[in-house]
Amino acid sequence: MKLRTMLAGTVFVVLSATSCAPGAGSDAPAESAGPVKTGVPKDNVSLTLVSTPESGAAVKTIIEAFEAKHPNVQIAYQDTNYDDYNKSLNLSLSSDQSPDIALLNSVGTTVKDKLVRDLSPYAKAYGWDTTYASTQLNQWRVAADGSTLGEGQLYAAPAGFSLVGVYYNKAKAAELGISKPPTTIEEFEAALAKAKKAGETPLQLGNAEGHASFPIQLAGQSADGAEAAAKWTFGQKGATFDTAGNRAAVTKVGEWAKKGYLPKSANGTDLQSATDKFSKGEGLFFVDGNWDAAKIGAKLGKDAGFFTFPGEHATAIGTSVAYAVSSRSEHPDAAAAFLDFLHSPEASAAQFKAGFMPADIKAAKPEKGTVMTDIVAAWAKVNAENGLVGFNNNATATMNDKLTAGTQELLAGKTDTAGFIKAIQDEWAATHG
Repeated sequence: MKLRTMLAGTVFVVLSATSCAPGAGSDAPAESAGPVKTGVPKDNVSLTLVSTPESGAAVKTIIEAFEAKHPNVQIAYQDTNYDDYNKSLNLSLSSDQSPDIALLNSVGTTVKDKLVRDLSPYAKAYGWDTTYASTQLNQWRVAADGSTLGEGQLYAAPAGFSLVGVYYNKAKAAELGISKPPTTIEEFEAALAKAKKAGETPLQLGNAEGHASFPIQLAGQSADGAEAAAKWTFGQKGATFDTAGNRAAVTKVGEWAKKGYLPKSANGTDLQSATDKFSKGEGLFFVDGNWDAAKIGAKLGKDAGFFTFPGEHATAIGTSVAYAVSSRSEHPDAAAAFLDFLHSPEASAAQFKAGFMPADIKAAKPEKGTVMTDIVAAWAKVNAENGLVGFNNNATATMNDKLTAGTQELLAGKTDTAGFIKAIQDEWAATHG
């Protein structure tokens, strides 16, 4: 997982190269063609659930709440270290000791090998299509070809979400006469110019790992719209990175580097170092995710703010922690009932406490005067406009490497907009055609 270093606890939907033994899923129990049953069975049921330590704190609390409501259902929790998880999950799902419920972060071969259950009948029965925004649920849909995301059958249910937007230093903004977050790209660039003129770092950035791709993606999708942007991220046929929004976004980020709006050391600075610098007061703006809210809030206090990237559409980058049901589970109805519980007030509160944005926005109760108040408001805005888009870095297994190299060349003036766009689209086409 290329973005593992900066997203502790955040799970990505990628097409994994990991696979199980040939035909490992062929002897899995056949899925019922009849209607599924909702709710918890009356008989005593024992389930097993496997997750990672990063997501485990929240799900263990959720299990306790579920068992308190349904004492006849016992869910045994199993922990697998993140670095081992992707390697072992398919083997585990294909074994006689397969867990009933599994954290899913690599849908490709897992779905192709029929190791996890098609949850579409449960989604219909429980009404998940109305519970979740389509851009959230679609991240777990896989087409019949097993490689195209965002369409087809559903294979996991979301529990909590990540969110990438723009942090800002409210004290510095006030000093510059900026009374509210910019809502247009023109206002944003005017603020960058003010900061530069005042001797401040306009936009803090660490690009050693390719995180200049964040402002490029946000600027592009805020112009093109989430639905159009997601088609490319999902690898859908006919999609292209060569859009008006992306061309303008790449051009702008390149210009920001030339104008001195970005730190000269950006290409040699990683995300956490940039986070530390912003937290110490270096920078007016900083594009980052909710996973760093605690660190930024602890240092900047009431001066820490957050908003969705300015543009025509309210969008954000993000994905979800999500769980699937094994094809080998003998109790799929009970497992699906637990998945339905993932958007309950109790489950949402547990996810929010663990640092994720909850499925039920009502459970997001941040302390007043903290940056989390702004993040929750941004999350509600993105939800209302169905504006969540997965990470461009995960459009292919090697896309993060290509974006890292491309953005570093862009900031160094070694490539232009046309060259950058072509390199990224060629990388995408090598996988998706």
